[in-house]
Amino acid sequence: MNPLTYYRTTLKPFRVYALLLTLLIAAVTSGLQHADAAANKPVKERDIAIYVEGAMLEADVPPFIVPKLNVTMVPLRIISEGLGAAVDWISSSRSVSIQRTGTLITLRSGQGYATVNGKQVRLDSTVQSIAGRTMVPLRFVGEALGLTVNWNQADRSISLFDQDETGIGGGTNGGNGSNGGNGSNGGNSSNGGTGTDSLRGAWISTVYNLDWPSAQSAGNEAKQKAEFTQLLDELQRMGLNAVFVQVRPAGDALYASALVPWSKYLTGTQGKAPTYDPLAFMVEETHKRGMEFHAWFNPFRASVDAKTDALAPNHVILQHPDWIVNSGGKPYLNPGMPAARQQIIDTIMEVVSSYDVDGVHLDDYFYPSSGEFPDSAAFTANNPLNLSLADWRRANVNAFVSQLGESIHALKPSLKFGISPFGVWRNQTMDPTGSPTKASVTDYDNMYADVRTWIKQEWIDYVASQIYWSFANLAVPYDKLVDWWSNEVKGTDVDLYIGHSPYKLGTTEAGWQASNEIINQLNYAKTHAEVDGDIFFSAKDLRRNPLGVMDALRDYYSAGGGSLLANGSGIPSPSLE
Repeated sequence: MNPLTYYRTTLKPFRVYALLLTLLIAAVTSGLQHADAAANKPVKERDIAIYVEGAMLEADVPPFIVPKLNVTMVPLRIISEGLGAAVDWISSSRSVSIQRTGTLITLRSGQGYATVNGKQVRLDSTVQSIAGRTMVPLRFVGEALGLTVNWNQADRSISLFDQDETGIGGGTNGGNGSNGGNGSNGGNSSNGGTGTDSLRGAWISTVYNLDWPSAQSAGNEAKQKAEFTQLLDELQRMGLNAVFVQVRPAGDALYASALVPWSKYLTGTQGKAPTYDPLAFMVEETHKRGMEFHAWFNPFRASVDAKTDALAPNHVILQHPDWIVNSGGKPYLNPGMPAARQQIIDTIMEVVSSYDVDGVHLDDYFYPSSGEFPDSAAFTANNPLNLSLADWRRANVNAFVSQLGESIHALKPSLKFGISPFGVWRNQTMDPTGSPTKASVTDYDNMYADVRTWIKQEWIDYVASQIYWSFANLAVPYDKLVDWWSNEVKGTDVDLYIGHSPYKLGTTEAGWQASNEIINQLNYAKTHAEVDGDIFFSAKDLRRNPLGVMDALRDYYSAGGGSLLANGSGIPSPSLE
């Protein structure tokens, strides 16, 4: 809130060693088998386009679909160069290894399975060699590396991006990737009490047309409306009672704004108005079902890439280039510019004043978690207290959060304002009051998000921590983080929601092979009186139903699993019989 990876925040792709990869993959192709007869003959259709984080990649050998298996095969070089993975050819075993951010994949010529961090995973289609290029199954490799893989049938395109690019994705690499534990620490599975329903929400990403609207519905009002109502109905059947819809994905709007352009994810063209007001429609349909609608904003992301040719004339990148900082090939609004912060607040207040939303929700897009952020000019010009760079950046974010909260509550005191930060504030190694974790990035030290101050000052009404790891992850264990965040909000008027990651179910990451991981997490959270609800990233991943999570949630909530405990102790109330 990304994902709302993982997603909120993963490490950004490493530097691309293009020459090295070219040499290595040339070696790979000499040892791999050629495509096997008619069963693996590529489908003869228009070439498939590949986009990595919005940028189109050129392939000298086009991707193809294996008939019957319906598996898309792509050149290994595309994935490696586009994502900065390290590739190595192991001649003794005639295999290739791919390594990125703690994940090691090994693929062998002619072998029907791969190994991911030492564990065997079955392949739908084996590695092939086409025209001297190594071809690998896209979805397997992409998802094993912690990526979202999006197929667009209408224009035969594939989009690859880190979960955190959605804005809520959280991080697959919050720790060191250690495996451990048995994932059985699910807490008390009993349901008890007769308390009030907790918040049970789902993030709905609009960036890249991930959850809604579909790319195929561009400019089609009837189709977009039908898709959204169907989505609401499915989520409600699972037992959910709230949606967090991304209405500002990239310095644009899914609502009528006088300040920023219409989002391209509605019509296919940024600045082109749809034939209806999407936000008004979504709010109305959500309320018809007795559900809450929270408007989710990506505050400081200016766009998903540095290209400007398709931007509307009134986009902030063109209107105020002095507010923009390019980091890692992506443009951000500079939090160190007071005018930039105010413009974001003004756009959010357009929604607060004009729409009957139940809440304003921010993800963790403040400063990027890694890479250079060249803001020295603003640091020099806007630092009257002579703070250190890190403290100055945190002060900028604090000022934004405080001023936005004041603006919202001055106009609508009962409106909920909350933020979904990455799941680790600080490690104990950096601060003895931090969590017992070994996260590779943290809110405070990498994104300059001092969430503790927001909570203690009660600038926000709730915090929705993205705790996207399992009980079995020794570096960032789910239960220890729930304990830590529960203690942080204790004694304040700030509610705590837990962000969950159903997109990890069935993946090779530690602890996510069991179908009951999410339910165990919900049960554990329920033992803490401070936990007021849960949010799932994202709607599309719930609808995919990995390991039967849809039925599991429906059964859990219908049995009373979504009730806040009446005795307020976090322990199920005793039977009255």
